[in-house]
Amino acid sequence: MTLPPGTPDLEVLDLLVSVAELGSLGAAARRHGMSQPAASMRISALERRVNLRLLDRGRSGSVLTDAGQTVVELGRRVLAAAVELSDGIAELHRATRPRLRIVASTTIADLRIPHWLTALRKTHPDLAVVLDVTNSRQVAATVRDREAELGFVEGPHAPTGLGSRILAADELVVVVAPTHPWATRRRPITPSELANTPLLWREKGSGTRDTVWEALAIHGTPAPPAAELGSAAAILATARSGAAPAVVSRLIVAHELRAGTLHEVRLADPIVLTRKFRAIWHRRTPPTGPAADLVELAARIESARVRPK
Repeated sequence: MTLPPGTPDLEVLDLLVSVAELGSLGAAARRHGMSQPAASMRISALERRVNLRLLDRGRSGSVLTDAGQTVVELGRRVLAAAVELSDGIAELHRATRPRLRIVASTTIADLRIPHWLTALRKTHPDLAVVLDVTNSRQVAATVRDREAELGFVEGPHAPTGLGSRILAADELVVVVAPTHPWATRRRPITPSELANTPLLWREKGSGTRDTVWEALAIHGTPAPPAAELGSAAAILATARSGAAPAVVSRLIVAHELRAGTLHEVRLADPIVLTRKFRAIWHRRTPPTGPAADLVELAARIESARVRPK
């Protein structure tokens, strides 16, 4: 199909519709970022092209003629179709844009993922990354169900039935409010003392909880929680109140320790509180392309972060 001679272009049709909507040529010109004389010249060119008078120009302003009103009504349909076409093309671009869906535990999502994605964007600038945040147990379930190509978890062990790679070790520390008796205690806390003390725990399924439970269970069944809280922010806020000790990632609490709002408790040597950050994936579909690049970049960044300077 070829367009018949005299078919108006979309921009001048849009200008004419603006005249109808705003009631004046000057207002339409301002909407389209041009001077009124330039707008008048474009309308005059359209009138010559269609061989119709579309505006009555007078000292008090410009008014659409009957023919102009008809062209505006027809033009609105054409412009609507053009918008629909533009939206459809944009949707095609979105559909064909490369995407990577990942899921991560809260600590990793908040403190490590931004660094990794910044590095990934340098090599994959057009990649759309979709990130979901939950606890480690749910991350593993999401990857098993193939709802995400890649997961990042924290904990003492790799999730069963999944491929994985250790990216970094994360130190956990015991913290209390400055007013807590442990803040000024000179002797280190023993394993049995820590196990017998009600602590602030993360919810079940958290990698932090699993790591702490496993470390303390060697020295006796851990005491019932002082509270179970669903986020690191809630843990820190409750610990600051002096309610109970908490065991959290040093990454999360570093600024609190520097500010003095929380105090790190010295532990006896037998207590080792370290968890691993891991990338995980479905065993049948190991990471490839951008997913594999993200794992490699994360491992490289974490290695450089802990390397002595």
